[in-house]
Amino acid sequence: MPPSDSEIRDVLTRARTIAIVGLSEKPDRDSNEVARYLRSQGYRVIPVNPAVPEVFGEKSYPSVSAIPRETRVDIVDVFRRSDQVPPIATEAIRRGVKVLWMQLGVDNPEASSLVREAGGVAFENLCLMGQHRRLGLPAVGPAR
Repeated sequence: MPPSDSEIRDVLTRARTIAIVGLSEKPDRDSNEVARYLRSQGYRVIPVNPAVPEVFGEKSYPSVSAIPRETRVDIVDVFRRSDQVPPIATEAIRRGVKVLWMQLGVDNPEASSLVREAGGVAFENLCLMGQHRRLGLPAVGPAR
């Protein structure tokens, strides 16, 4: 069952920091466009990509579990193939992240079940930027 607008609104208005798995430093990539938008809306974006040292001046981490524990992460947003999501979900759960967001074209029922069983929420095949815009949500703080 697709998430309700109120569930999406609640998640996006509470969140402040979003780790983007598969964030590219290339401006023409969807992950980069989404990250730029989220930053313009005041979210802190943490890059998770072992192939790049940093994006937007933020250190890039090779995995979700490599992000320092003292760094708040509210949402793990995934730009990877659907079959690669379960280990990312497991890392997010171990880190205590309660929201796993799978971008357009990314869905994995196993990963969603893992997150839900751990008391979290999972979104599949939805663009985080698109949902934020569609709901007309305000910025969460000053642009980053």
